Amino acid sequence: MSKPIKILIDEMDDGWDDKLRKLGYDAYSVKKLRSDGLKLRTDYSVINYAKENDMILITRDTESGQACEENDLPFILLDNEEIFKIVVDKLKNI
Repeated sequence: MSKPIKILIDEMDDGWDDKLRKLGYDAYSVKKLRSDGLKLRTDYSVINYAKENDMILITRDTESGQACEENDLPFILLDNEEIFKIVVDKLKNI
């Protein structure tokens, strides 16, 4: 049996944790964890927290994505190219 996926949502997408939890995911927000007293002020501390807690980081920060990639940490990078593809797909359906 596989272990549940734990997700850390970077601060730009605060609120996605709530939406993902409603879908059954074990999701947390950097912004909310910080307001609970955790010191997650730098990219390094956020990435390190995700690593220590076996989490997938969802971020729009290219540097954080590159750091995850270099350190073999699971991540989803929502970069401008991915967002642009979504816009183009939606325009095709209008």
